[in-house]
Formats: sequence, structure tokens, C-alpha cells
Amino acid sequence: MTRQTFENMDTPRGLAFASTAYLMWGFLPLYMKALSHIPAAEIVTHRVIWSVPVAGALLIVLRRTKDLQAGLKNPRMLGMACITAALISVNWGIYVWSIAAGRALDAALGYYINPLFSIALGALLLREPLSKAQLAAVALAAGAVVVLTLDAGRVPWVAVGLTLTWGFYAFFKKSLPIGPNQGFLLEALILLPPALVYFFYLTVTGVGSFGGSAFDTSMLLGCGVVTAVPLIVYANGAKLVRLSTIGILQYIAPTMIFLMAVLVFGEEFGQARMIAFPMIWAALVIYTVPMVQQMRKRPG
Repeated sequence: MTRQTFENMDTPRGLAFASTAYLMWGFLPLYMKALSHIPAAEIVTHRVIWSVPVAGALLIVLRRTKDLQAGLKNPRMLGMACITAALISVNWGIYVWSIAAGRALDAALGYYINPLFSIALGALLLREPLSKAQLAAVALAAGAVVVLTLDAGRVPWVAVGLTLTWGFYAFFKKSLPIGPNQGFLLEALILLPPALVYFFYLTVTGVGSFGGSAFDTSMLLGCGVVTAVPLIVYANGAKLVRLSTIGILQYIAPTMIFLMAVLVFGEEFGQARMIAFPMIWAALVIYTVPMVQQMRKRPG
């Protein structure tokens, strides 16, 4: 089997990895909701701290630590990693806050919009041409944001914030000449010093939740697992499935968040959302169908 053929086919292992990652992200709101009594900044701090040993252990097992060492010595790579680390930490903060504040529907909307924003970003920054279908999809997504803005009298900043931070994170992540597992650990290591400073501040002042109840402590420790494992599983699965397949699978997580917000958390699905969400779903269909058709026409 040639390398080209391997890259253009879906493997059972790849489908299992990618689907598992999106399912884990889909169930993540349940975990974060259980921590809703803890400030978002403190949860993000523990996501960073406890991700380091998980991701570090994986690189040691895979014997990929040399790539990480080379990255730490490369000023350009470090600078780019600082940008992606900052973006992902802000993304985590908005996401955690949105779940605790009863804004999971806005979080789902943000992740639905994200692939459409990535198209617009490519057109604006990379001069990538847009097809008529892509233009229509982006216009529908923008229209949905306008509908929600007019209804609420303010921009749906949770959805927009998640879209912007994740979109730019993915954009800059492409410039990191390092593997996904090594890149994630590099970002976590960059965020580790400020996270430790804040952790010690919370500990010294006695306002932190870690070390309080057994439940809070164990859940905060588990933040490393629920943060690092899905990213690592996804990174390994994405290599083994078609781009068109990833394009479809990526809607699993926001769909699960959407259903969870309405059916489990009891968030109100008002009139504006009844208009905006179908607009987004229509945009995703317009965006996805031509992409899948194009990918299936390619040899392999």
C-alpha cells in the first residue's frame, strides 16, 4: 500500500480514535458542570498543571522527547507556541465559564460556526478563493450571529469568543513545525509557570478548592486527563481518516453539547435560537456536502 493511498482512506483504527475523541469532547460539559461551583480560572489552571504529566508520559512512552527538546531551543517555534498557548487557554476559560453559567447552547453554537470561520480566515489571511457554496455558508453563519445579536441586544460573545480563539488557534497551530502531541505538551509547559503561580496564590490565600473536599480535589486532578486524552486521541486518529470524514465527525461534539444543554441542563431554546441554529445547520450542510463530494472524487 502506498503512502498516498494510506492517507486517502478511512481505517477502522482512525475512525475509532477520531470518533472517541469527539464523543469525549461531547460528554465534557457533564464533567465541567460538576465543577460549576469552582471559578473558571481555577479550573483552567488545573487543566494546565495536570495535563503536563499526562502528555509528558505519552511522549516518554513514544520516545518523542527529542522533538520537544528541539522545540524548546527554537526561538521562533517558542514564540509561535506562546501565541497558540495563549489562545487555547482563553478558549478553555470561555468554555468552562459558559457551561457553569448556563450558556452551553452558546458554546455549541461557537463550535458549529468554527469550521465556517476557518474558511473565512483562510480567504482573508491566506487569499484562499471561496466557492459560491462556501460564500453562502459563511453568509448564513454571519446572519445567524446577527439574529442572536438583534434579539439579545448584544453580540453572543461566548459563541464568538470560542469561534475566534479556536479558529486562530488552529490557524497558528499549522505554523508549528512539530508533531501534535509534542506541540500540546510544549503549549502546556509554556502555560505551566503562570498556572503554578496562580495555584500557589490560591493555596496561600486559602481560597482555592484543591485540597478541600475529596470530590473537588479528585475532579481537579482529573482535569488533566479529560483535557489531554481527547486531544491526544484526536491527533492520532486524524492521521488515519480522510479529511472529508473529519469534516463530518467534527459536528459530533457540538451536537452533543446542544442536546445536553436542552435536555439535561434545561437551557431555554428561544425563538431567536430557533431561527439561528437552523441557519447554522443549513450552512454546515452547504459547506460539507461539496467537500465530501470533492474528496470522494480523488483517487485513492
